[in-house]
Parts: sequence; C-alpha cells; structure tokens
Amino acid sequence: MQAPVRYSPEVETLGQDEGQTIAHLCETFDTILQRVASDSGHAVRAVHAKAHGILEGRLTIDAGLPPELAQGLFATPGEHRVYMRLSTNAGDILPDAVSLPRGLALKVLDVPGERLPDAEGTTQNFIMVNGPVFQAPDAEKFLGSLKLLAGTTDRAEGLKVAASTVLRGVNKALQAVGVESPTLAALGGAPNVDPLGETYYSVTPFRYGDYIAKFSLQPVSAGLTARTGTEIDASDRPNAIRETVQSEMAGLTGVWEFRVQLCRDLDSQPVEDPTVAWDEAAAPFQRVGLIRVEPQDSWDGDRVRAVDEEMRFSVWTGLAAHRPLGNINRARNAPYRHSAQFRERFNGCPIHEPPAGR
Repeated sequence: MQAPVRYSPEVETLGQDEGQTIAHLCETFDTILQRVASDSGHAVRAVHAKAHGILEGRLTIDAGLPPELAQGLFATPGEHRVYMRLSTNAGDILPDAVSLPRGLALKVLDVPGERLPDAEGTTQNFIMVNGPVFQAPDAEKFLGSLKLLAGTTDRAEGLKVAASTVLRGVNKALQAVGVESPTLAALGGAPNVDPLGETYYSVTPFRYGDYIAKFSLQPVSAGLTARTGTEIDASDRPNAIRETVQSEMAGLTGVWEFRVQLCRDLDSQPVEDPTVAWDEAAAPFQRVGLIRVEPQDSWDGDRVRAVDEEMRFSVWTGLAAHRPLGNINRARNAPYRHSAQFRERFNGCPIHEPPAGR
C-alpha cells in the first residue's frame, strides 16, 4: 500500500468561473427556499430539508492511533458529545413514499484548535450521504441539476410519488446487473431503506492534518446492522421513516465506527472530481473512533427544536486541519450560509452553534 499523499494547497485546482457559479447556486437555492417558505409559512433547509431523527451521543476517539491517523480532531484521544441529524436530500418536505438518498449530518462538540475562516463556535461538522460518490463532477454540472429540481420544488407531489415508484423499479433492475445510478437515486429511485442501517460517506475530500482524506460512518452494533438494507413501507404514511426510527431508537443502543480513507494517489483518487470513488483496495477505510447513542426519543421536541431549527450543519464549520477540498466543497460554503440566513430571517429564530462545555 502506498504512503498517504501529503496535503499542500496545490492539490486543489480553482476554476475561473467558480465565483459566478456559486452566485447562481445561491440564486437557485433562493427559488427553493422562498417557494417552500411561502407555501408552508415556515423556512427549511434548501437541501436535506426533512429530518427523520435527531440523536445525541458520544464520540470516543481511539487511543494509540498511528501518526497518519492521529490528525486534527483525531489527534487527541477522548470523548465528545455529538448530535446526529438523519435526513433525505430534497429541499422540500415530501411524503416518505418519494424515496431519496439518506443523509447524516454530524456535529462534534467542544473541539479545540485553529478554526476555518468564519467558522463559528467550537464544533466540527461532518456531512455524509449513504453512497460513496456525488452525482455531479463539479459545481457547474450540479447547478444544472439543481435548476431542474428547483422547477418542481413543492409542486406535483402526487406525480413525484408515482415517479418514485417507477424509478425504484428501474434502479433495482440496474443494480441487479451491477450498475449504480446516483442520478436515478437523486430523482426518487433510491431504495426506501432504514437510515439506521446505512453506511454514510463524506463523498468529497478534506484536509486531514498533514494528509487528505474522505470520511465514513459505518454501523457496527447488532441492532443497527440488522437493519442494513431493510426497506420501509411508506405507501400510506407520509412520515414513515421518522416513525420507524423513533420506534427503533427507543429500544436499541446504536454504535457507529468513524472511518478515515487516506488519499494515496492523486491520479486515481482525485480531489476535484467527487464522482470518482476511491478504490478501497488501494486506499482502505480505517477506524479512528466510535460513536455511541443510547436508547432515546429520536424526535424529542426540545432536541428537535434546538438542533433542527436553531442550528446549521456545514462542512465549513470546523477546524482548519479539516479544510474542505475540491470544487464541490468550495461551492458549498456560501450557499449553506445563505440558506441558514434565509431560515433565520423568515422564521425569526436565531441560528447559532451550541455553547462550549454543554
């Protein structure tokens, strides 16, 4: 196995029109945000609007990690409180019969160290989805897809449910012959799986102290792995996923392994194209810690209000040692902040990071 690639600013290649593309992303997010807020009277996130569970747990960072893994947040063994937000990726609140990729946003509390520019508070955020690759190679291509989705946001709900049923069938047929389609999944053809059994991936790369890495969160406790691949029947329950997670978390302890995939070859493991999966045979995921969540009410009103309404999750909230890398990550900074500011203004509810030491 090759030695991990050392981080340097030269691993990124900045495009000439990135600023213009980011401005157009903010405009397109505005279309989604304003339409949903106008229709419902309440502003939600421009992506991953619907939460299915808010969990509180502990991250234990492994002791005795080798030097290449003992970096940034993971350089010091110990425990941190965490919040986990389970979601799906649409920017409007759809019935769960429209089956979409799952998301998991993780906020690690009380993380000391040099912060990224404009990163509030003392937390480290990770945003992941239940697939190893992104649907577009760069922000410009993603903008094109987002514009199409914006045109149907909060519209034709019944057609979306019907289309999702068809797309699920097509996607399953493709998977049966070994073909994966992130595009079909993003349009409603994802399997309607239980989010507690899924493995989640950062998809995009990040600085990992002296190195470069992608991240993953894999369920390892029996109560979670028993749900891997289990599909939820949401045909007559608009909040079936939330209800399922709430019922399951009331009686199980969930344990996830936090894993790091170090970049070992910039040609086969590119920084700028997140549609390329990094081959795990050449660059294996390695454990650096465990997250443990005790049985709890995953839709507790106070926690939902504090986390889902009063906090935001962004890959740009965290340590300089985990700087987001690549075109897609650079394009996430301003639109995510833009979305949070819109929610704050419309709902009249300040959005803030949790206080240190709590």
